[in-house]
Amino acid sequence: MVYNIYICGIGGQGIIKTSIVIGETALHNDMNVVMSEIHGMSQRGGVVSTELKIGDDQSPIIQEGGADLILSFEPVEALRALNKTNKDSIIVTNITPVLPSTINQQDLDYPEVEDILSELESNVSKVYGIDANQIALDAGHPLSMNMAMLGAATAISTFPLEKDDVIEIMKENLPPKSIEINLKAFEAGYNSCK
Repeated sequence: MVYNIYICGIGGQGIIKTSIVIGETALHNDMNVVMSEIHGMSQRGGVVSTELKIGDDQSPIIQEGGADLILSFEPVEALRALNKTNKDSIIVTNITPVLPSTINQQDLDYPEVEDILSELESNVSKVYGIDANQIALDAGHPLSMNMAMLGAATAISTFPLEKDDVIEIMKENLPPKSIEINLKAFEAGYNSCK
C-alpha cells in the first residue's frame, strides 16, 4: 500500500519544511518514504511542489491521477495539480490567494476562490478549503501557516500518520521559540478538518 501526497504552493510558504516533517514522521514509524521537490523561483514567489510516497515504492514521482492527497498552500496551485488527482483524491487547500506578479503586470484577473473550490469539488471526492493564513495570524505568526495546513492534512481520515507522531517530529524540526505558535496553528488546522 502506498499513500501519495502532492504538496504545492508558492516559494516562502514552508512547503519544503512541511514535507520534511511528513517524511521524517513516516521514517520514525518505520515506513518507507520517498520524496522529490521542485523549487521554482522560490525567492521570487515562484511555484514550489513536493511529492511524497509513503509505502513500498521507489520512485518519488506521482503518476497522473495517482495522488491520494493534494495539500495546496495556494488555491490556483490546487487547480494546477488537478492532473495528479482522481475521483477518490482529497484536496486540502488554503483559500487565501497569493497573487503572482504576472497577473498584476498583465492586468489579468485572479479567479474567484468560490469558483476554484467548485472546480476542485467537481473533480475529486472531497475538498477542504481552510483559511490557513488567518489561522496562522490567530495563532500568533503568519509563518505558522504551513503548520496549520499540516494539521488539516493530519485530520484527514486516510492520512497514514498519527497526530501525536507528527507533533513529535514538528518539535524536532522547528525552532524552539516557534513551537508554541506552530502547535496552536497545527491544532486549529486539525480542528478545521475534523
